[in-house]
Amino acid sequence: MTPSQYAPEEPISSIATALAPAALGIVRVSGKGCIKLVSKVFSRPKALLEAPGNTLVYGWIVDQGQKIDEVMLSVYRAPKSFTGEDMVEISCHGGPAVVTAIQNLMLKSGFRQANRGEYTFRAYINGKTDLTKAEAVKEIIDSHTDTSRSHAAGRLAGSLFAEIDSIKKLIIDTLASIEVEIEYPEDEETIADTFDRKDIEIAIKRLQALVDSWQGEKLYQDGARVVLAGRTNAGKSSLFNAILKEERAIVSDIEGTTRDWLESWASINGIPVRLFDTAGLRETSDQIEAQGVEISRNLVHDADVVLYLVDSQQGLIKEDRDFIEHCIEPLIIVETKIDKDGENRKNSEIKESFSVCKISSKTGEGIAELFNQISAILTAGLSSERQQAGLGSARQKKSVAEALESVKHALVSADDNYTLDAVVQDLEDAIDSLGEVTGDVTPDDVLGSIFANFCVGK
Repeated sequence: MTPSQYAPEEPISSIATALAPAALGIVRVSGKGCIKLVSKVFSRPKALLEAPGNTLVYGWIVDQGQKIDEVMLSVYRAPKSFTGEDMVEISCHGGPAVVTAIQNLMLKSGFRQANRGEYTFRAYINGKTDLTKAEAVKEIIDSHTDTSRSHAAGRLAGSLFAEIDSIKKLIIDTLASIEVEIEYPEDEETIADTFDRKDIEIAIKRLQALVDSWQGEKLYQDGARVVLAGRTNAGKSSLFNAILKEERAIVSDIEGTTRDWLESWASINGIPVRLFDTAGLRETSDQIEAQGVEISRNLVHDADVVLYLVDSQQGLIKEDRDFIEHCIEPLIIVETKIDKDGENRKNSEIKESFSVCKISSKTGEGIAELFNQISAILTAGLSSERQQAGLGSARQKKSVAEALESVKHALVSADDNYTLDAVVQDLEDAIDSLGEVTGDVTPDDVLGSIFANFCVGK
C-alpha cells in the first residue's frame, strides 16, 4: 500500500483480533460512509447513525433478519479517530465462527478487505501519525519483553519524533542565518566565519548518539541466541525449565533423554533471547541421538552466547576441555547442581578468560548472577546510558547516518572555504534525510515496505 495505490476514504473492514476462542473479538471498519453501511446490518440503525463520536452503542448484528451476534459498537467520527476517518469497531463474542461471520457480512455489505497495515497507513496519510510512531506500533506488537515494549512505547509516544524535530530546528536555524548572509553579504575573512558553528556541532553530537543507539535497540527488538550446551546429564534441561519458569523440557537421570533441540523466547534482564536446550554432546552409536548431537553443534556455532554446563559433582573431563578451548563464540561455563552434597572439583585448568558461574536450577541460587553475565556479554560495547530517544529500525538508522554525514561535510566545506552554496546544499541534504525518518519526505517504495509487514487488522 503506497500513496499511488491509496483510494481515499474507501470503506475497509478486517478482523482485528486473533482467530482463536476468546471472550471478545473485534471487527474494525473505516472510511467514508462506514457508519451508514454498518447501520444496515445493525438492529438499532437510528441509534448508530445518531451516535456522536467516542461513544458505544449496544445491539445485534443481523443478516436479513437473522441475528448473528450481540455486540457493542465503538463509534468514532472523523477526524477524531485512529485513521482520521469515520470508524466503527464491532466488539463481539470471540469465537472464530462468530468473528468470521461478521467480517463476511461486512464484505457483502459494501466494505473491501483491508490490506496489511492499511489502518496505520491511513493514519499516516491523514496526518494522525508520523512514520516513527507508525513503525513503533509494529514494534510493540512484536516485542518479547517489557523492556523492548517500553522502548517501542517511547517512540509511539513521540520521543524519537521530538528528537528528530529538535535536531532539524538546529540545522534550519543555521541554514536561515547562512541564507541571510548570502542575500546580504558582509566582508568576512573566511566562509567559516559567516555563521555560528555551535548549533551544527550540537546537531552532530545528537545525531551521533542516535546512530549509536541503533545497535542496542536492535538487540532489544531482534533478541539474541543463547544455547545451552554440555555433556549428557549436565543439567541443561533443568536450567532451561528454570529460566522459563515452566516444565518445558523433560528432565531425567537417563543419559540421552534430550535427542532434539527445544527453543523458546525468554527474558534475560529485559533482553529478549531465543533460548535453546540441546542434546548432550557425546559420542553415540544411536543414529537419532547422533543427529541431535550434530544439530547441537550447529546451534552452538550460530549462538550469540553459549552456556556450557558442567555437573559440579563430576568436574571437567577431556571432552569438556576440548570443547571449551576450541569454542569461538562468547562462552560462560556453568557449574550446575551446587545444591547437592559433596565438594565440587576444582576446575583450575579452565582459562581465566572464560566466565564461570555456579548455579542450582533446583533452588535458583546463582541464576541471577548468570543473567548478569549473559547480559554483560550481549551489551558489551553498547552505550551504558539510557537514550531518551533511540532508533527503531534499520531504515531510520540509514537516514540518520546520512544526515550525520551531510552535517559533518557542511563543516568540512566551511573549513575548506567552499562557497556558502555548498554548505547550504549539505544542510538541505541533512534536512531531507531527517524528513525521511519521520515521513515528511519518503519515496513510495519505502512506504510500501514499511506497511507491508503489518498485520491485516492494524
